[in-house]
Amino acid sequence: MTAQPRIGALAVVIHEGQVLLAQRGKDPGRGLWGFPGGHVEWGETVRDAALRELHEETAIEARAQRYLTHFDLIHRDDAGQAVVHYLLVGVLCRYQAGAPQAGDDAMDARWFPIDHVREGTVPLIDRVSELMEIALSAS
Repeated sequence: MTAQPRIGALAVVIHEGQVLLAQRGKDPGRGLWGFPGGHVEWGETVRDAALRELHEETAIEARAQRYLTHFDLIHRDDAGQAVVHYLLVGVLCRYQAGAPQAGDDAMDARWFPIDHVREGTVPLIDRVSELMEIALSAS
């Protein structure tokens, strides 16, 4: 069987000057903060996957609004061979209800002031700040 990239959905939720992030419980990025998200299941839209993963990882309810952007996440071994390859799709979601509670493979989930993320005081997964800024300009 040929290895193929997987599709991942990221739920980007910004509410009242804060951004919702989940702390990863698995590699890649264990212990770092990023947008809740995960694999798109067979027959599931990226928007639906983003909302499902958002609820599973944070207990937050939201409504998907629009696609923001996409980017490749590729990790290579020492020989330069790809060992992880995802096409990640950011979905802007509008907060509806709930308080963050870590679930599924998240170690923690919480709201962070946007300024803290911009100042670099939160240990982030690659491209989180970039995706946050895209979401802010789209809201």
